[in-house]
Amino acid sequence: MFILASSSPRRSDLLHQAGYDFEVIPAQVNEACPHGTPPMQRVEQLARRKAIAVAKQHPGDAVLAADTLVAFKGRILGKPQTPEMAKKMLELLSGQVHQVYTAFCLIANNEVYEDKDCTSVEFYRIEPEEIEAYIASGEPLDKAGAYGIQGRGAVFVKRIDGSFTSVVGLPLGKIHRILKKVGIHPEK
Repeated sequence: MFILASSSPRRSDLLHQAGYDFEVIPAQVNEACPHGTPPMQRVEQLARRKAIAVAKQHPGDAVLAADTLVAFKGRILGKPQTPEMAKKMLELLSGQVHQVYTAFCLIANNEVYEDKDCTSVEFYRIEPEEIEAYIASGEPLDKAGAYGIQGRGAVFVKRIDGSFTSVVGLPLGKIHRILKKVGIHPEK
């Protein structure tokens, strides 16, 4: 069985769009990392922690876990807890370039496969009324960095340098190649 150790609907959507059949079993792990942990190291640690937690419960199954975060000038921008936090994040990112870090860990056939990705995203300058309308849509409240590139937040994006699917939550091209190597293929 192929398991996605994530409750993210965006990660599920990406794998479904690529044709994979899998079961969703979210990892229940402590996501705390030592203060000052660099963004890439943080997503690597969390992806590994999530994959191991689910693999222990489902030995013999292939388990894929991932973690994504948004950072601006080294500052991690998580999921905003309030509309006010979302507004501050969007104002911070307006007209700027930020990074989206994603790491994944696949445990299959008693082997551990890990990789990571960093994509730079440049935003247009966002007008205050655009920010207010976007927040009113509700979309930014469950997204790292307060935006969804695959949704309404796409209108803020001027340019990306890297993997679009990594910004959504999974570097799908890299994952596909590893899944193929371990014998997991899209459904026909």
